[in-house]
Amino acid sequence: MVETVDRPDHRRYELTVDGVLAGWATYRLSGRRITFIHTEVPPAFAGRGLAQRLARDVLDDARARGLRVRPLCPYIASYIRAHPAYQDLVIGSEVSHG
Repeated sequence: MVETVDRPDHRRYELTVDGVLAGWATYRLSGRRITFIHTEVPPAFAGRGLAQRLARDVLDDARARGLRVRPLCPYIASYIRAHPAYQDLVIGSEVSHG
C-alpha cells in the first residue's frame, strides 16, 4: 500500500510503501502559502513512479486545504509544468525552472 501523509512536526510530507518510508517532500508553511523546498525518493525506491505520486498527492492536499504553492523544488516545479491543471495553485504567473 502506498500512502502520503503530512508530517507538520517534520515540515514534510512522507510517502510510505507498505509502511516503509519511500520518499518525502519538505516544505515551509506560512499562512495560506506552502513553499515546496525539496523532494526525494531514495534509490532503492526509484523507477516506480513514486516521486510523481508524491508530487500529485502534495499538490492535491494543497488544493484541498486552500493553499497557494511556491514550487522552489525543481521536481515539484517540473511536475506542475507537465500537469497544467495545478498551475492555478502557483503564486505568481511562473513556475520555477530550477
